Amino acid sequence: MTTDPVLFNDWHPVAQSTRIVAGAITATDLLDTRIALWRDGAGNVHAWEDRCPHRGTRLSMGAVDNDTLRCAYHGWRFDGEGRCRHIPALPALEPDRLKARVGTFHALEKYGMVWVCIGSPSESGPPRFPEFADERLRKVWCGPYEVQGSGPRIVENFLDMAHFAFVHDGILGVPEQAAIADYTVETFDDADYGSGVWAKQCRAWQPQASKAATGGSDIDYTYRVVRPLTAILTKHPPGGIVEAIALLPQPLTETSTRVWIIMALDDFTSDDDALRAFQDTIFLQDLPILESQSPARLPLLPGAEVSVACDRMSLAYRGYLKRQNLRYGVLRDD
Repeated sequence: MTTDPVLFNDWHPVAQSTRIVAGAITATDLLDTRIALWRDGAGNVHAWEDRCPHRGTRLSMGAVDNDTLRCAYHGWRFDGEGRCRHIPALPALEPDRLKARVGTFHALEKYGMVWVCIGSPSESGPPRFPEFADERLRKVWCGPYEVQGSGPRIVENFLDMAHFAFVHDGILGVPEQAAIADYTVETFDDADYGSGVWAKQCRAWQPQASKAATGGSDIDYTYRVVRPLTAILTKHPPGGIVEAIALLPQPLTETSTRVWIIMALDDFTSDDDALRAFQDTIFLQDLPILESQSPARLPLLPGAEVSVACDRMSLAYRGYLKRQNLRYGVLRDD
């Protein structure tokens, strides 16, 4: 496993908030680490190392008992701080004499998601997604999608317009109009999104830009990379649906990823299932492409892959990852 302070000290989405209910334990993974998620009686979410310190059994196999977690193997109970409070085989031992502790991680809820940091989080919190606070836009959660590929590969694909005409033929593009017009790439640092890189003045003709679209149109795109594994796309079709899509990968390992998507849009006609189905179609078209890429980790090596002019946003993203000194899910020469 590659130790990477960039991602280990960042916040990552691990579950929809509504799925983490009191009295249940949910197992997940993040950065090669097994995690157990649970909610106590006061509504607080906890993220623990999914491993009993006694004999290494997954705590997610156990149960929640009066705001304590009970291991399935020997019944050891741990309080909300991860401290062992009771060993059934040694009932006379006072809690103060029990030294065993479970590894605990930072957890919070935002944008209807549970976020976890397994390192030392900064004060800035999870990535900024200002459209989520816009009451004029409805919010729809899509996924998760399981991908045998690295998080950086998935983000780069999200930023790429040149594949629309082929991977999403008849929806986001057509081969007859595959040309990519010139666009602008810059770094940014502002109060709304934080800092990162963005591509603006991006244009693409799309047969069906959204679920509600009734015909083809030219779409204006803006892409923002706001964290190494977070990107936000905004669409502004003339007279059409305003839409912001946040791509939120959860890096399970360097080469396997669970992808969450949140849409904020002003389509109040289509129901949630229809909107999710449209997004499912798009992502599942990308899936075999992503899983076929070799190497699975994104190469940040000079000359490792051939790039052309319309790959400027991809190259800006790779440059951003180099400046961030990202090492997890990428290939470097240093």
